[in-house]
Amino acid sequence: MSIPVDSDFIRDTLVRLVQIDSVNPTLDPAGGGEGEIARLIGDVLRTLGLAVEMVEPEPGRISVLATLQGCGGSGGRSLMLNAHVDTVGVAGMADPFSGAVRDGRVLGRGSYDMKGSLASCIGAMKALIDGGVELAGNLVLAAVADEEYSSLGTASVIDRCKVDGAIVTEPTQLQVCLAHKGYTWMRVTTRGRAAHGSRFEEGVDANMHMGRVFRELDRLERDLRSGSRHPLVGPPSLHAALLKGGSGLSTYAATSELQIERRTIPGETPEQVEREVQNILDRLHDEDDEFTATVETFFSRDPVEVDPGAAIVGSVEKAVWTVLDRAPVRVGDTPWMDAALLAAAGRVARAARAAGCRPIVVVIGYQREAVREAIGRSGPVRFAVQDSQLGTGHAVRCAEDALEGASERVVVLSGDAPLIRAGTIARLCQ
Repeated sequence: MSIPVDSDFIRDTLVRLVQIDSVNPTLDPAGGGEGEIARLIGDVLRTLGLAVEMVEPEPGRISVLATLQGCGGSGGRSLMLNAHVDTVGVAGMADPFSGAVRDGRVLGRGSYDMKGSLASCIGAMKALIDGGVELAGNLVLAAVADEEYSSLGTASVIDRCKVDGAIVTEPTQLQVCLAHKGYTWMRVTTRGRAAHGSRFEEGVDANMHMGRVFRELDRLERDLRSGSRHPLVGPPSLHAALLKGGSGLSTYAATSELQIERRTIPGETPEQVEREVQNILDRLHDEDDEFTATVETFFSRDPVEVDPGAAIVGSVEKAVWTVLDRAPVRVGDTPWMDAALLAAAGRVARAARAAGCRPIVVVIGYQREAVREAIGRSGPVRFAVQDSQLGTGHAVRCAEDALEGASERVVVLSGDAPLIRAGTIARLCQ
């Protein structure tokens, strides 16, 4: 069956999208944000006759959901096409929002990452409508905000939309991306003793102590890159990103603070990578009891790897054969993507189905007493899910303590569930 594709519509839509400043305002306070572009996307999708919902978890941070309804036939499954509308900054670009078309290419910030993908998703929905194609299940377009910083968009639309599968349409050079890295942000603080620069017998230099940490981190980084490699995304890595310490030239530094980014590969967890650094600090303290330092994880995003045997992978690879007339190439990528959030939602749904009933959802926060209060409204099955940025291990420990002695069957979801909210799981488990 041949489906007509309106290439002119896709190009013209992309030009309009590029001409809007949608720089993520968290990255650049002068950025235009997602409001204007979300309104344009909503208008375009409504002209196609689609049901449109604007999702705004925070003021001005707007995502768009549009649904092409299926006929509801037997076995019909639903699919989400996901694309982010925000971009990084435009410093150094002469004309970032021109949308000029040259040699068949649309120029401007976001034309590649990833307004081109978004325009293609809209064009695909138009092609299905123009071709009179009747789908068995729903096709959902999620044009999401804030992917370039904290993924408010995808996290919020997961709450509102139940689908059987999703394709995150990040640019991959038309290769099939099955995995990407995650990351963990840690803060290492060394503590010394402030004193006047002339009083060496009183001062303990936290900056000097941080130098010892740097030496060990450099060794760890080399070990990581020469050690186990993931077949699609390569080795893990680590870099020292931000450093501050000391209060004056003639003062021994009382504290020194280093922020580290550790890029993770599938199978690694935030708890594991924090333990690597903690082992370094413990060893340095054993060598010198004046050495005092702490490490804390303050943000993390999980890596992801899709089962190459999954049905959705087969469908995408079949499309590659049909459209490109060549064998699909399977790859991984190094940046983090919203795919990890959608993959986590799928794991939650499968665990819920395996439980065989509709659970009451308990959201694990920072305070154990709040958890106990929530569990007081319990049902036959209790799901404990992290809703913080402290790391899954913390959430699971809170859950186990709060659920201790429960007579009902208890399921504690661990792994990569950090942005799955109570509403999400409640809907997935219906």
